[in-house]
Amino acid sequence: MGAHRGGGSGQGMVVGAKRDRMGGTEHAGFDPATPPPGQLSETEFGALYERVRSQVPWGPGDRRGALNYLTPATVLAAMAEVRLGRTVSLAAPVETWITLDNPQPCQHEMTQTAGTPPAPGLSFALDRVAMNIHGNADSHIDALCHVIFDGSLYQGVPAGTLTEAGAEELSISVARDGIVGRGVLLDVPRARGVPWLEPGEHVTVDDLLAAEQAEQVRAGEGDIALVHVGHRQRRTGRGPWDAAGARAGLHPTVVPFLAERRIGALGSDGNNDTAPSAAAGVAFPVHVLGIHALGLHLMDYLDFTELTEVCAAARRWSFLCVIAPLRLPTGTGSPVNPIAIL
Repeated sequence: MGAHRGGGSGQGMVVGAKRDRMGGTEHAGFDPATPPPGQLSETEFGALYERVRSQVPWGPGDRRGALNYLTPATVLAAMAEVRLGRTVSLAAPVETWITLDNPQPCQHEMTQTAGTPPAPGLSFALDRVAMNIHGNADSHIDALCHVIFDGSLYQGVPAGTLTEAGAEELSISVARDGIVGRGVLLDVPRARGVPWLEPGEHVTVDDLLAAEQAEQVRAGEGDIALVHVGHRQRRTGRGPWDAAGARAGLHPTVVPFLAERRIGALGSDGNNDTAPSAAAGVAFPVHVLGIHALGLHLMDYLDFTELTEVCAAARRWSFLCVIAPLRLPTGTGSPVNPIAIL
């Protein structure tokens, strides 16, 4: 299987793209005593891709991917997680100034104000927003059409279905009715006893198992897995850096574990992928495996700062999670503000 060498391109929402350099219970087949894995060769990644692809239970006509695991029954079960009535945003504030990790920030333009002096009678404040969806700073969700690998999209949908007008198939419209389920926060820095993971560090299956054990929770079928690496805490404490070139994220070998657990969606406060890449010749192996092979909607650059504090105080790391992408019929993703309800 060939390997994709570069990142995507596109316009913001105006729809944008990632840059080319963007990084409980033990489950059968994973030995927590093994050392952290290093970089995969192209051959190893190809074998891993085929392994993940073989775990997809849906037929070739499927266009929802892992969202199929979110059912009325899982939604009703997730509602039982609400005990405190506390709501927490999982999105970072949208920034409008240039930083090392956000060279093309959101443009916020006031198109009408009150004027000087304000006119008598009724008037309205009006504004306009233009932003890249798939950058390295703003919280967003990736549609299943976002990853082009070896000339195709998820389920072998031809890449030609992506045109200047947008995505003809697999757009974020697939999630137009919302993504609702039990959210599970897997706090890796807490399990490791550190404030955050340093850029370039990998989250392994062992890390997720350790987080589950520490939290006495198990991510399972239909759950929205939220993996905390401490990206936002490091950015706040140390200042922005070029996250396209160096960041903590998941090691690609985590994806088969998520597939076996039948996770419904995946989110992180980083990009999900580590930089530098953990797979030779493939810039974003977790995106390729998660979106292209498995049909898993990914959320990048969320903000778990408040959530980690609330969960630790409540001694609960599961909650109702509500994700409502914008209704962009041909969008490759959407800005997103997931809400955790405890």
